[in-house]
Amino acid sequence: MATTTDFILPKMGESITEGTILNWLVQEGESFIEGDILVEVGTDKVDNEVPAPFNGVMVKHLASDGDVVEIGKPVAQIEASSGDAAQKVVPNDDHQEIKKPAGLEDVATDKDSDSHQQIPHQVRNDKSRSKSSSVSSSYVNKDLFVSPLIDKIARENHISYEELARIPGSGNEGRLRKSDVIQYLKDGRPHQFAQPVSAEPDPTAYRIPQLKLDKGTGRIVEMDRMRSMIADHMVYSKHTSPHVTAYVEADLTDLVKWRNANKAAFQEKHGERLTFTPLFVDAVAKAIKEYPNINASVDGKKIIIKENINVGMATALPSGNLIVPVVKNADQKTLPQIAADVNRMANLARENKLGGDDIKGGTFTISNVGTFGSLMGTPIINQPEVAILATGIIKKRAEVITRDGEDKIEIRSMMMLSLSFDHRVVDGFLGGSFLKQVADNLQQIPAYAGISD
Repeated sequence: MATTTDFILPKMGESITEGTILNWLVQEGESFIEGDILVEVGTDKVDNEVPAPFNGVMVKHLASDGDVVEIGKPVAQIEASSGDAAQKVVPNDDHQEIKKPAGLEDVATDKDSDSHQQIPHQVRNDKSRSKSSSVSSSYVNKDLFVSPLIDKIARENHISYEELARIPGSGNEGRLRKSDVIQYLKDGRPHQFAQPVSAEPDPTAYRIPQLKLDKGTGRIVEMDRMRSMIADHMVYSKHTSPHVTAYVEADLTDLVKWRNANKAAFQEKHGERLTFTPLFVDAVAKAIKEYPNINASVDGKKIIIKENINVGMATALPSGNLIVPVVKNADQKTLPQIAADVNRMANLARENKLGGDDIKGGTFTISNVGTFGSLMGTPIINQPEVAILATGIIKKRAEVITRDGEDKIEIRSMMMLSLSFDHRVVDGFLGGSFLKQVADNLQQIPAYAGISD
């Protein structure tokens, strides 16, 4: 007798703790073969297709479209066909990463829905509702536990932990459930502006003004899912990291001349276009070697200095949204190798074909705002990193140059660089020194000599 097995949500990349069920491609009662895509799952980085681990039948969906599920939790029950081992399902304690089987596009699907009875969807009726509107704003849950799902809902609706603590939970031991928060939102967030309870009110304390701003009228455009997640990520980053921005100006006249003189020979020899992005990545990787503490993340009171130097490059998608593909181990690669990585991922981004491996593992990010004609920018840190570099437009202008003790005015190609850094762990000396080192690296052309020879 065949037994059903839980099909869990596998790991989809570093720092990803949950995914949103986008679309079930195999319905309840339908059969599938190994490698068939069972479900599409969205994360805050990319959409993923989760393949079947063996031949079998979809018995029951445990999560519906739009549900947010933690990594490692079951999303369906499946039954292995005769001769297929059910233990090939990813187990709960081994969050294996999704890997698309080779030649998957050539595998024919076998969805024989006639040979299996269709099992209807189970509709869950959650009758427990929070009575938040009838509870005094002085109520505070001092033992509040916030699950990843509740945290996601709170961030989407800009609900602080102080406000969450005032929502009575209907779960076990007063634990806050999704239905409690949803009902609280439907009730109009009665505790949105409640102040912390204290024995004696502080007359100097800041009170949030209850403003009803006129947001105007016009055409309403709903955020798509990626734009919504980007917005959440940016708000979270500004809330988490105290941002400080430092600026430096670099004279790229020699670099521009060198690239113009060598780009044709470079492409002929290495088969890759030589844009400025590989040069920026190379300069950053070399600077990180000199100042490794900039290549870090924060875990509570601990600073994690990353072993690998993986440089991300913010890239625009056709939809206008941004994504950050990553050049892995950039410090260990030659300029032609970096150029190959940059060109490959830029082409995939334009075609919306970047994979999960292309965007995970970044330790430092570059945002080339000069692509849009901007002189400089103040980028928001890409969490959980601690710094991000913005490179402005390369612009010719008259500059005073000192040669042999004599000042002269020359036309030079200048570029502004700005570094936003997390002041919790990066002070002004480290941030400024690293930024100057990047500029120095870009101005030292001998470092690239012989590339096209």
